Amino acid sequence: MAKETKKDPAEFSVEEKLQSLYQLQTMLTEIDKIKTLRGELPLEVQDLEDEIAGLSTRVEKNKAEVVELTKGVAENKATIESSKAAIAKYTQQQDNVSNNREFDALNKEIEFKNLEVELAEKHIRDYSAAIAAKNDEIERSLQIIQEKTSDLEVKKAELHEIIEENRLEEEKLREKSKALEQTIEPRLLQSFKRIRSNTRNGLGIVYVQRESCGGCFNKIPPQRQLDIRMRKKIIVCEYCGRILIDPELAGIKEEAKVVAEAAPKKRTRKTATPKE
Repeated sequence: MAKETKKDPAEFSVEEKLQSLYQLQTMLTEIDKIKTLRGELPLEVQDLEDEIAGLSTRVEKNKAEVVELTKGVAENKATIESSKAAIAKYTQQQDNVSNNREFDALNKEIEFKNLEVELAEKHIRDYSAAIAAKNDEIERSLQIIQEKTSDLEVKKAELHEIIEENRLEEEKLREKSKALEQTIEPRLLQSFKRIRSNTRNGLGIVYVQRESCGGCFNKIPPQRQLDIRMRKKIIVCEYCGRILIDPELAGIKEEAKVVAEAAPKKRTRKTATPKE
């Protein structure tokens, strides 16, 4: 038997291209419905993960700052010890000076060292207050992280359950849609995807409903409707840009048109009865 050659998508008739596009749209709509079942959960999970990551980064930053502030406290304590030792030495030397000039010089050194002690003590108070504030912030952040992590675990479990319930169906639809995409001309497929991405409901191709576009519901001119039914070229809605097909090609039975309208009821005029 001769091997069957695969037909080039560009060789398909307009009708075949429209049928393939509509079939693809049907599959993608089903996938969108499955995604809708997940609701806002994927975004909520992502937001929680981002928030936890941000809080964790803040905690690490605060911990690093606490380490630096603690070093600053230790350095200032060492300065105080050094200054006090110098004060004690200068005070002792004052007892052995030979003139007022040497006494005054030592006195200035003592005053300078006392100022160093006061400044170091101020730094210690400031650093200690900053350490306390950072530790409080770390504790609050860790508590929030714990709460957010609990929420995240619940939402992840819920999302996983929804995904698992529809996983096989979604995988089958995706496989079928990918296989169908191979039969559609790349340029046409790209245009369809662009149209679909620009619509709120994800419909890139719609059928005519009551002489109107099935996407935006704007009226379609009679000549354009005829062109759509002829299936000789790709027709798009002049208002929303969606690809248009006739209901029959989409496998939809058109609603029967009402030929005759109910006759309006005649309004009877009441005649006033003469008063006796």
